[in-house]
Amino acid sequence: MTTMIGKVTQERYEQLVADGLEQLAVQGRTQLQLGDHALEIEPMNPRGGSHAGPGEESFGVRQSLAQYAEDLDMPLTTLLDNRWVASRWPKERRQHGVSYVVHKALAGIAEEDVRFAKILDPPWHEKSKTHRWTQDAAKREVGQRINRPTTVQEKVNKVHDLLEDEKVAAQVATDLLRQPQVVSEVVEDQTAMHLVNRAQVDRSHRIAQQRMEAVPQPAKQAIQRAREQVRHNREYVDLVGACATFVAAAGRIVPTLRGHAFTEEERERVHANLARVRGATEWIGQAIDTGDLSLDEGLAALLRGE
Repeated sequence: MTTMIGKVTQERYEQLVADGLEQLAVQGRTQLQLGDHALEIEPMNPRGGSHAGPGEESFGVRQSLAQYAEDLDMPLTTLLDNRWVASRWPKERRQHGVSYVVHKALAGIAEEDVRFAKILDPPWHEKSKTHRWTQDAAKREVGQRINRPTTVQEKVNKVHDLLEDEKVAAQVATDLLRQPQVVSEVVEDQTAMHLVNRAQVDRSHRIAQQRMEAVPQPAKQAIQRAREQVRHNREYVDLVGACATFVAAAGRIVPTLRGHAFTEEERERVHANLARVRGATEWIGQAIDTGDLSLDEGLAALLRGE
């Protein structure tokens, strides 16, 4: 049975691919030739020890080449690209069968020796089972965004490119978070969860602030006093709870130490931490009795374990 691709046979399809590749090769050679013509009109001028790249040409250069581009009825930016690529690949270094796009991507390699050697060392192409350059392989070599991502990170980069609009990104993120498996992955990421929680807190603060703006001043003052009382109660409970937790932990651990023989180093470490505990309890007592929360240098150093 004859294999069909679309409306043509496999054999005819392969002929069309070969013809298409030849047409692209002709187009690529034309682009490099146009670059050579532009170089003849305006040779590359070294700037700071290297040739000016695209977008760095002087006004005079752009003016001359703008006239040439206009006479050819082509965009000046395209002509300037052709000129730069041609300058990076002398005629004897250009590789037959390697597309213009590959030459353009690899033109970004700064060192000539590395650039000229790289184009002669194409990577393995899985589909054709040969070593050959493709657009994506060349772009990957110089760290550019590729057209058909294969790795997870490349796909992530592609998605980021598509989601530059914050409103679009927010809608996509909302849709994805409706998928249980995606949510399961997100909650495993501590940074992501921290950002979500922070966003929730910020949103609550914004809503509370908006509501407060509509409340009369006397009511605002009453609400503020209530909040301060709630905060005071919460901090009081936290402080009592911290003390209770320490006492409970000590009551649980100390009885289990019967029969244990501690080394000198272990005893010194325990006593040092007990000194920190005593310092902390003295500081708490001072804060409760006087309202003075300051630390003298010695106590601060003790609490730091110095």
